[in-house]
Amino acid sequence: MKTVQRVIESATSELSKDQRQQLASELQSATGLAVYEASVSYAEGKVLALARDGRAKRLVVATDSQHIAMCQAPVVARKEIEGTKLSVGVLETCAATAKCLRRLLPWTAPVVQGLATSAGLGDRLGLATPGHLQAIERSGVVPFLAQQSIREMTRTQRSAQQVMDDAVWGVFQAGWHSGFGSDADHLKTTADLDACSAAGFTMFTIDPGDHVCSEADTMDASSLAAAAGRIAWSDLETTEADLRKRYLGRTFALEGGETVQFDEVSLLRGWVKYSGAILHTARMYRHLQSTRNGCPFELEVSVDETATPTTVAEHYLIASELTRLGVKWVSLAPRLVGEFEKGIDYKGDLGQFRASFAQHAAIARTLGPYKLSLHSGSDKFSVYPIAAELAGGLVHLKTAGTSYLEALRVVARKDPALFRRILDFAFERFDTDKASYHISAELTAIPRSTQLKDSELEASILNDNHGRQLLHVTFGSVLTTKGADGRYLFRDALYACLLDHEDEHYAVLKEHLGRHVGPFGCRA
Repeated sequence: MKTVQRVIESATSELSKDQRQQLASELQSATGLAVYEASVSYAEGKVLALARDGRAKRLVVATDSQHIAMCQAPVVARKEIEGTKLSVGVLETCAATAKCLRRLLPWTAPVVQGLATSAGLGDRLGLATPGHLQAIERSGVVPFLAQQSIREMTRTQRSAQQVMDDAVWGVFQAGWHSGFGSDADHLKTTADLDACSAAGFTMFTIDPGDHVCSEADTMDASSLAAAAGRIAWSDLETTEADLRKRYLGRTFALEGGETVQFDEVSLLRGWVKYSGAILHTARMYRHLQSTRNGCPFELEVSVDETATPTTVAEHYLIASELTRLGVKWVSLAPRLVGEFEKGIDYKGDLGQFRASFAQHAAIARTLGPYKLSLHSGSDKFSVYPIAAELAGGLVHLKTAGTSYLEALRVVARKDPALFRRILDFAFERFDTDKASYHISAELTAIPRSTQLKDSELEASILNDNHGRQLLHVTFGSVLTTKGADGRYLFRDALYACLLDHEDEHYAVLKEHLGRHVGPFGCRA
């Protein structure tokens, strides 16, 4: 433990690669655990590292007699080093230790990222962060690692705090000092805001979809006028007359030469459709302002989960009215043209997408600047080059389910019997679990497990659009369903497989997510 003692005595916070190697070796000898070399760090009289204890992860802390206490966390083991004042403790990686770690090593905590080109890398299992960081390394794209929607948390039975802490441990394990963001995704209530804020999230994606009046798309002029009369104008701090003055008879120039104009019908249609969403977003933003106690935060506005695309005029109206109400946001997700189905590539006319996206990007530059956010962005390889080119770096890519599918790819390779059981169960759950998703998968197009050899599982299911969507939408049931004996049907075995093949799991994520961020990184 000579290197440990020297580092503590000299308070060396910047460790060289050779020092980390030696420290990892000494800590491994002292504890008998496999230490992740990249995690080895020094702070406040402590040498810290993450280690493997079988399939569990532990926090290893080496201290002198003056710095033994770290936090109120369960201690798995403790050893006094003979002939020195050093003690080595092995602690559980619980919420208490994660909180302490964020204080001691600020680089393990998320921070606001502003307008930097970024990618959300959702992790439904809590195991993917090191692989995500390998995928994004040297790309210039900022990772948002703690990213999860309330819907996903509910379906996986994870709390906001668990999502945050899992990302923190992954950052620590990888020794990632370059900064990262966090995204409490698709929040609909102030209770959601409060829970995610308390867990340490820094970006909050507001989903006002329940307040969008999609019926406005098919209303005639008289119906729109009647609907406008029922709007709570005073809550929106305006009047119908003032709304008309702001928009009718005017031409709004956009950066790049495009213009936006409103006539009577398009203005009322946009207002009836989105005024409730605008009001809800403003209320959620003001709640954050009043409860964050000065802690920095950033906002994303999501109107992507609607029945029809957001028109250019509607986007302009949403952004202009949010600004009038004092809302500040860093990114906005319109409902783009074409189909952004889960887990597969874009469906639609790429020429039409390019023309439409260029207009949305022009609005974001003119009324912001703010980033355009690509929701359901997993596996949309055909649109990434277009979005990267036209957004000019003002873009946020959001992925989640694709990392779960890549985890199943590892299972298909390493434990095909488990993969077969998951696939059979997914067939049973599909009709129920697909209800809240917009997908086109057909069960009749997917082979049954009995029809496939082990060597065919990966290509026939995970490289096929129908198979990917089948497994994508059933993730919650796979992860949480228990048998008659009270044990999880698949969860424990799935985690065991991924932990036993940790390096391959990371390699698969690096390859697949690297294809996602590559087109954006060249412009970062």
